[in-house]
Amino acid sequence: MKNLFKSAVAVVLFVFNGAISAQTVSPKVENSLLWEVSGKGLSKPSYLYGTIHMICGKDYFLSEKTKRAFDASSELVLEINFSDPKEINDMQQMAMGKEPLSKRLNPEQLSKLDAILKKTSGMTVQQVDAFSLMTVMSLISMKSFGCNDLKLYEMEFIESAKKKNLKVSGLETIKSQFESFANAYADDEMIAMLEESDFELAKLLVTNYKKENLGGLYKDITSENLMNAKAKKYMLDERNHNWIALLPEMMKKENLFVAVGAAHLAGEEGIIHLLRKEGYTLKPVMN
Repeated sequence: MKNLFKSAVAVVLFVFNGAISAQTVSPKVENSLLWEVSGKGLSKPSYLYGTIHMICGKDYFLSEKTKRAFDASSELVLEINFSDPKEINDMQQMAMGKEPLSKRLNPEQLSKLDAILKKTSGMTVQQVDAFSLMTVMSLISMKSFGCNDLKLYEMEFIESAKKKNLKVSGLETIKSQFESFANAYADDEMIAMLEESDFELAKLLVTNYKKENLGGLYKDITSENLMNAKAKKYMLDERNHNWIALLPEMMKKENLFVAVGAAHLAGEEGIIHLLRKEGYTLKPVMN
């Protein structure tokens, strides 16, 4: 069950962090998931790596350039530190709803959710009654990958960090992240997103991910029916700016390997552009 919760939350991170509404012209980015951060007094470069969070075993890869950057770093930084037992405990607690879905949702919402569950996963709403709606959404999303051997990039990085005895840190907590979700989406909006979701999108995202087509990834997952202005504010912009407030001091102390959802890197309010505005030099690592 613990692994189920880890997987479910990881999918939430991917689905919602990726669904960005393209309301402004995005700065062009080169085709690389790995970016070097230097300048502004840094004694050693740090690295940004865009993850897909979760991928089928047959599609999983980690390039040699990424392995070299990881080995050259002294600290692993993730969105959430999944190596922290407190975060895992909080995640398990928040995966369960504060009240049963049968009480939280009205009959029409329950009927819609039941139909979606039966269509996508073979489950019924009664089977997931104790879960939060966010967890149900993630469990449904897991099915879109079409395999039973899903691998989580964050957990792979954590295992590698343990072997190298690297410190692992998080840019936010599971509680703050779920708070962002709650602010971003009402129950009706969450259910509507599931009704509108095209699960062929997962295949397209994996294809572009394997090509390291960061700009294509960003374009693929920008959809108005997935994220309105309110959701964009809470799910993307505010979190990116919060991270940018933390990273400079962290990079002064250690050379970091920062692994976050790939969609956080690109865009006008993306980490690459924001760090450049702060005076850092960011360049794609091509090989």
